[in-house]
Amino acid sequence: MSHWIIAPVILPAVLAAILTLSMRHHPSLQRVFSIAGVVAVLAIAIGLTVKASSGAIEVYELGNWQAPFGIVLVLDRLSALMVLVTAVLALLVLLYAVGTGWDQRGNNFHALYQFQLMGIFGAFLTGDAFNLFVFFEVLLIASYGLMIHGGGRRRLKAGVQYVIYNLLGSTLFLFALGTLYAVTGTLNMADLAVRAAEIPVEDSALLRVGAMLLFLVFAIKAALLPLHFWLPETYAEAPAPVAALFAIMTKVGAYAILRTYTLVFGPDLGATAALIDQMLIYAALITLVAGMVGILGAKRLGRLAAFAAIGSMGTLLIALAGFRPETTAAALYYMIHSTLAGALLFLVVDLVRERRGSLAGAMQPGPRMAQHGMIAALFFGSAIATAGMPPLSGFVGKLLILDAVRGMEQVWLIWAVILATSLVAILGLGQAGSAIFWKLAPETGEEPAPAPQPALPLVVCFAMLGGIVALSVLAGPVMGYIEATAQQLHAPEGYIAAVLNGG
Repeated sequence: MSHWIIAPVILPAVLAAILTLSMRHHPSLQRVFSIAGVVAVLAIAIGLTVKASSGAIEVYELGNWQAPFGIVLVLDRLSALMVLVTAVLALLVLLYAVGTGWDQRGNNFHALYQFQLMGIFGAFLTGDAFNLFVFFEVLLIASYGLMIHGGGRRRLKAGVQYVIYNLLGSTLFLFALGTLYAVTGTLNMADLAVRAAEIPVEDSALLRVGAMLLFLVFAIKAALLPLHFWLPETYAEAPAPVAALFAIMTKVGAYAILRTYTLVFGPDLGATAALIDQMLIYAALITLVAGMVGILGAKRLGRLAAFAAIGSMGTLLIALAGFRPETTAAALYYMIHSTLAGALLFLVVDLVRERRGSLAGAMQPGPRMAQHGMIAALFFGSAIATAGMPPLSGFVGKLLILDAVRGMEQVWLIWAVILATSLVAILGLGQAGSAIFWKLAPETGEEPAPAPQPALPLVVCFAMLGGIVALSVLAGPVMGYIEATAQQLHAPEGYIAAVLNGG
């Protein structure tokens, strides 16, 4: 049993406590320790991914209590991949926050940031449904604080809406867990899969209720229409680094759907077979349309980026709804891309807003801003990635999805919606870029010299864009790992045996 598996959960938790108790009045020390902690977690995540690439599934038993009686963390290809993507994103976003000074605009940013990472890593690694709920609450409580970081009436209003909506989701989660425990007597996901399969179809009504309640909870987290109302205002008003980190938050919901409905409520379980796939595919198509139309109709850059996040989740969930190895592999590739592209777009929006004075993110002509050419290039790159245009990884991801869904009965509808909404996204992003970077307002009077701008935020954004380019260039090796991950997911017997037999 390797203790490295629990390190991504323990390290941020301990570091958050130290930052709060010992360094709250020492901003420089907070920055050093916070960055060092995330770098350490990234190194651990790389090691865990290499370990998982062998195909072996490792189980960490807390207190040496074997499942299903004890709490377990499980390292397989999928959890290792999600931890690695989160660690990479967390480091880049944290460097951006330090470079722009966002971390100093309110109290306890670094401690909350570490608690947020603890919750996300825990959600990806846990093998227990109740502890998935616990880690959801940890990351949500931290995100509440990060959401209102820096203050402001509009941000506070959006934060209250975010809190209320997610409290509803948490309540549904408890109802779902209570229902499943009443039916099966367990919440360990591997044990739950075994016991659910033993329930006769004619006695499975409560099991189906629990499965549907869980789906509603995860759909809220994934911003699936019509349960997406919390996202546009929340992401638009959140501090830019927080919104960029939130790019992985919706993926937690998608991960939970994928994990639960391949492991516990898989296609071979007669009681819940075909329970959500048809519902998910049509809801995902509507989510994609709403997101891309929202881009076209947005009047401010923050809302444009928020609707782009909704659209990308729609595309991702379309692929997940296939619940076959090929569609899952395409979804996982697109998940990596959309996380980087969504985060980059939020950071570029922040660069624009910070340099346009009173115009901020309004999509109307303004004076030439500091570092105009470089920011325009970053916006152009993020727009190409978001819309799924060649040659970046968004194009590769959409091609993979279009190819993977050929065996689905809705194939022509899916192709039509993805291609049409890609065109709509191009029009909306082109309209925004033209208004801000091309149609410059005439300068009146003597303009003050632009203030010196820090280099680190631009370096981070170009690094993120470089990651998207690398994902395109290295699509072959990346897909090799991802296809093996999808095959492992759709053969859950190995996961179940590893957990219930103590790894």
